[in-house]
Amino acid sequence: MGDIRLTRVEQGQTKIKSVPIAVTPEGFWCCPSPVGFQKSHKPQNPLNKPRPSSPPPKTSSQKKPISVSERKAVSAPSRVVVSVSDAQQCNDPERPPPSTSVPTQRAPRPKIESLPKKVAIEFGEPGTCDMKVVLLGKQGFCVKLSVHRDVVTEKSSFFAHKLSEQSGLSCLQIDDCEDVEIYVETVGLMYCKEMKHRLMKQSVPRILRILKVAEFLSFSSCIQSCLEYLEAVPWNGEEEKVISTVLRLQGEGVGINPVLKRVSADTSNAPKDTLSHIIELVLKSNEERGRREMKSIVLKLLKEHNSLPSSADSANICNDTIYKSCRSCLDSLLSLFNHAAEPDFADMPSDKREPVVKHIALEADNLSWLLEILIDKQAADDFGLMWANQLELAALHGKLPIVFRYHVSCISGRLYVGIGRGELLPSKNTRQLLLQTWLQPLINDYNWLQHGCRSFDGKLVEEGIGRTILTLPLEDQQSILLSWVGSFLKTGDGCPNLQRAFEVWWRRTFIRPYVDGQGNAMPDS
Repeated sequence: MGDIRLTRVEQGQTKIKSVPIAVTPEGFWCCPSPVGFQKSHKPQNPLNKPRPSSPPPKTSSQKKPISVSERKAVSAPSRVVVSVSDAQQCNDPERPPPSTSVPTQRAPRPKIESLPKKVAIEFGEPGTCDMKVVLLGKQGFCVKLSVHRDVVTEKSSFFAHKLSEQSGLSCLQIDDCEDVEIYVETVGLMYCKEMKHRLMKQSVPRILRILKVAEFLSFSSCIQSCLEYLEAVPWNGEEEKVISTVLRLQGEGVGINPVLKRVSADTSNAPKDTLSHIIELVLKSNEERGRREMKSIVLKLLKEHNSLPSSADSANICNDTIYKSCRSCLDSLLSLFNHAAEPDFADMPSDKREPVVKHIALEADNLSWLLEILIDKQAADDFGLMWANQLELAALHGKLPIVFRYHVSCISGRLYVGIGRGELLPSKNTRQLLLQTWLQPLINDYNWLQHGCRSFDGKLVEEGIGRTILTLPLEDQQSILLSWVGSFLKTGDGCPNLQRAFEVWWRRTFIRPYVDGQGNAMPDS
């Protein structure tokens, strides 16, 4: 085992601490633990606290402390400056460090801005190495690595290029290292024969840091090992960082496709075909819990997709797929209504009628789910027109028992709510036809919906119907609301309460007309 010498300057004194590291048979460290870096970040003691004088450190034949007087003060906290003794050793690696003495009395307290903020760390065995690499970090680190020239030049194109430019260079300095700890570990990996086994002990974020430094150093075998790790290991929330990091390596001659295949498919039509298949699976499912959960998941994921700027390119394809499913559900629903409206259907045994009733509820629920998707995509106007034109379905609606048909009225209610909220903007003719075709069937089922359908929100639907009516010309408002008054006076709570819409129409007609007979604007009363 070798050791790490940490030299930290605090209030005019030098502190030295040894941290054990693993050394390879070649005499070099092997991916040192970050403990030395982490301990160096401990906050310094405040200047206003008294501090006893440090006893003289124990002498050592291998490691000698460096006095404060031999260190340069830094001009800025974020810039690390190599000390005089460090610079001398960088120019002459065989030169031993000068002997120094540690003062036994505390020096006068300096100003805080003049204190050098530096941690010096050494790795490797200088006696067995023929070169030094000095890393100057942005957090007060000055790291000296004793390395073997033939190892680093063989593994790294960066080192090979730099050393070929200056033959006989014994010290190479890299300034402004953003991640000194990872630089040290990456150079240490040049001495590992089984790099893959070493990387297995790391986390994905740390591998990405190593990959970034390996890219800078042109350490191709490390880059390839990192990519193999990223291709095999699960990603826990790091997907965006992994992909952006890997994409930077395009054109570097390394195999990034295995990693990218995790997030991209080769088939160009895969998204459209896959979406159509998923929707079809959900629509045909009869298992209540799985169906309910998958509807929620697909709706949530489609909402996320719609929020992306790139979603506009695939919007038309997705809408076509959904509308194709809508037409299929409507055809099935019409066929079921025709079957249930047959005279002998009521005389069938319950085991024959029950599957038809469940299938009607299933198709109505499918249409409600598809409508929610289209509303969220702001593409439900055509659905409103499609539903308003279902005259045959509306005519059959009154021939079926309420328990068979009330699910269909929920679709009409959701459309009225959507128009009232401005979630879809069908034309005036579509809004008028929608009320003419489906308002009375909804009124007929309203009492059952309030008491027999837990998901039905009567207040919300009443508000949506009223707002939809008030979007029509005044004459059409009058016709529909007078018809509603007749139904409301007969059934009371069994009819939607459109009182607010009625009051607005009344004021527009009798109290505050906006245009008089001559076409002049009338002032508000």
